[in-house]
Amino acid sequence: MKRLLPLLLVLGFAVTVVTADDWPHWRGPTANGVAAATADPPVRWDEKTNVKWKVELPGTGSATPIVLGEQVVVVAAVPTGRKATPAELPKPDPRFETKTQPPTEFYRFEVLSFNRADGKLRWRKVANEAVPHEGHHGTHSYAAGSPTTDGKRLYVSFGSFGIYAYDLDGKLLWKRDLGRLHTRLAWGEAVTPVIHGDTLLLNWDQEADSRLIALDAATGKTRWEAKRDEKTSWNTPAVAEHKGRTQVIVNGTNRARAYDLADGKPIWEVGPMTVNAIPSPLVADGVAYVASGYKGAAVFAVPLDSAGDVSAKVKWHAGKTAPYVPSPLLLDGRLYVTAANTNALSILDAKTGKVVLEPTRLSDLGTLYASPMAAAGRIYLNDREGTTLVLKAGDKPEILGVNKLDDALDASPVALGKTLYLRGAKHLYAIEGK
Repeated sequence: MKRLLPLLLVLGFAVTVVTADDWPHWRGPTANGVAAATADPPVRWDEKTNVKWKVELPGTGSATPIVLGEQVVVVAAVPTGRKATPAELPKPDPRFETKTQPPTEFYRFEVLSFNRADGKLRWRKVANEAVPHEGHHGTHSYAAGSPTTDGKRLYVSFGSFGIYAYDLDGKLLWKRDLGRLHTRLAWGEAVTPVIHGDTLLLNWDQEADSRLIALDAATGKTRWEAKRDEKTSWNTPAVAEHKGRTQVIVNGTNRARAYDLADGKPIWEVGPMTVNAIPSPLVADGVAYVASGYKGAAVFAVPLDSAGDVSAKVKWHAGKTAPYVPSPLLLDGRLYVTAANTNALSILDAKTGKVVLEPTRLSDLGTLYASPMAAAGRIYLNDREGTTLVLKAGDKPEILGVNKLDDALDASPVALGKTLYLRGAKHLYAIEGK
């Protein structure tokens, strides 16, 4: 699809129209893990084959990149080596149990934009420089929330270290400090913002004072906050317009809930889910799909017509297999789910919940953190050891390619046109066939 409009100058800064040639959200143009119909990325590659470009990234980060126009935007947390004085060290909060140690040095929280064509750096901005008040899980990072865009602005969340809006040239437009997050056992944060119309949404779940926050996208001012009876979760809200009302759907340990975008009032809830609700909800054809799979399994299909507690009257419920860190994939009436973080893949009928494929081991894959992505009738799965498995989509997936890079892949794949973008622990890759 060609871009609908050229860059315009509106209110003093560049604006572009988000199209199928973009990847504005960590789960793609429809926020369900499926690329546009124009996407046809490679099936096979390695470090020496079909790498269009590869650039080294600073620091650490596990957030999925976004693509807008000619830019690929990533975030990173970069240790500076500058030790904090005792007066500069954040004071711990004795209310919360922790299993990690906070660092004693300053980190730079950075936003980087690269040329889509050749990987050259366009701009690099330091959003904040601070000493984190918590550590994080050994497999986590301080840059785990993916950026997002509406074509007017880039929205970036570093959680406790600030929420930021930039223009498309990297000029800071506004910033907000919403205070500290205290995560479960100090495992770390992952607040990915969601933009819908003129509202920016943030899941602010933590060990105390959890809430869903709605900000004015143009100014960063708070529109409303909805208190949540939840502990820490790491999922990204899904937004769905249904019969004249816009719902914001957020996963959680106690309940997955929908809120009215206009005022934050609750609409429906379902549960219980499981501890550590990480998978993000999906929405299609008037139904929301929510799942969580740590120390248990829960998958619910909830009609958007629902109201109140619908735990006993959902469209369907499955409690055998559910993902822990990865989010499910919804493609052609099928829900693809992994078992916890393992390489066991199941397929459910999205209409009935019937098991189409029992958990099947994909022996070429290791541990999964990244969420699956679909493009050109294929499914792409990244593992934490640098392997991407390419499957032919369908009720009996066929392996088309097993591809290995010398990097860990916790971020989810991005597919646009003939190119696959992969964010590794050390590098950003553009994979493209000759």
